[in-house]
Amino acid sequence: MVKFPTPVFLSNYLQNTFNLKEHLQEFLHLDPSALEMQLETKQQEMIDLGNKDFDWDQVSSFYSDKVGELYLFELGAWHLTSHEYISDTLRLIADKAQGRVLDFGGGIGTHTLGAALCPQVEQVIYCDLNPVNTDFVKYRAEKMGLEHRIVYYSQMPDDEKFDTILSFDVIEHLPNPSQQLLKFHQALTSQGKVILNWYFFKGFNQEYPFHLDDPQVIDLFFETLNKHFLEVFHPYHITTRCYRQAIV
Repeated sequence: MVKFPTPVFLSNYLQNTFNLKEHLQEFLHLDPSALEMQLETKQQEMIDLGNKDFDWDQVSSFYSDKVGELYLFELGAWHLTSHEYISDTLRLIADKAQGRVLDFGGGIGTHTLGAALCPQVEQVIYCDLNPVNTDFVKYRAEKMGLEHRIVYYSQMPDDEKFDTILSFDVIEHLPNPSQQLLKFHQALTSQGKVILNWYFFKGFNQEYPFHLDDPQVIDLFFETLNKHFLEVFHPYHITTRCYRQAIV
């Protein structure tokens, strides 16, 4: 497999994932063995919670009020086991991100932190419904000396423009993803880029009960995407795509 070059300012990520394990241990007050156990067991608890309580009419409250610390373990396990994949995502961000950056649904903040390290980025707006996630990202940013580069929102701010919009593993959690695309389109500057991915699949064994898989809604998503955006090529072996506004 091709080994892509890494900008110097991201080299620390390849060594220790921005100290993710250390940050989780300290933030959650866990010793290393307890953290490992939680990373292994809490993913199933997240699946069980989704099968029990997830309701498409109450998406916002599910992520803001119900998932709590569970999502730290779910996302933490994914980021730690998908290290190379996320490394390429960060390389793409380093290539394309500039100016004011919105990280919509920023989760545990790895992409926010990566963007904040980019010299061509002025400011990162981290946006996430889960207050536990937000507190954790604030903690990580302070540990990395990036607190002055990031501001925090629970909702996407209205009537603001962004030079770059990031959204990873979020679109499939929304009841109306095509509407979110239109919001991104409206919020993007004329030369801006949107970097995002999606996963419209509940899993072979319903392991992703909170993922959208309605064919009609998904069709509308791709129709909206193709109408309003043009893809910008990148060489990385990831599902994430980069887009600019289409001229219509």
